[in-house]
Amino acid sequence: MSITIILIGITVAISFYSFNRIDLLKRLMLNPYLIKTQGQYYRFITSGFIHKDHSHLLWNMFSFYFFGTAVELYFDSLFGDVGVYYYIFLYLSAIVISDLPTYYKHQNNPGHNALGASGGVGSLIFVFILLEPLQSICIYFALCMPGFLFGIGYMAYEYYQGKKGNDNISHDAHLYGAAYGLLFCIAFYPSSLLSFYQQVSHWIETTL
Repeated sequence: MSITIILIGITVAISFYSFNRIDLLKRLMLNPYLIKTQGQYYRFITSGFIHKDHSHLLWNMFSFYFFGTAVELYFDSLFGDVGVYYYIFLYLSAIVISDLPTYYKHQNNPGHNALGASGGVGSLIFVFILLEPLQSICIYFALCMPGFLFGIGYMAYEYYQGKKGNDNISHDAHLYGAAYGLLFCIAFYPSSLLSFYQQVSHWIETTL
């Protein structure tokens, strides 16, 4: 069984168990104030394995399955036996890194909480885009475009929504998770950047 399936299974099990268990959710959510004042650093990880509701969980796990499965196979091909450890480290560290902006912004706000795997999933999506920039990505199965164009649109949308800050979604986590995924892949597989440039340049030359 793949690591992606195992991580999805763990996330689904914990998320379902925590639904309607408010006390448990409060102990697992990212609460920057409690992390700062009581040293509850475990929340950086546990917050990535719980979700607000079924639709929140479904969307994240759907994306996790498709992009995570592809990235896991790539890492196995690129890095051999250690690829699985790179993959696990990428996902878990992305959950933590993507939460840091929220932590610093709300560390003095006792009432702020956040949850969800979006930062980790976002990192996998953008690793996939870096490795396969011309592979089509579809929005709601209808609007399809090359991955690099999707990535540009995704970043612009998350930045804009983050500036508005009126929908209770941690857009900073999405942005930082995506950026971290790119940096991680470039650091451990530098030729991915050149390959990305060559593929996108050829697409531009032949399409525009």
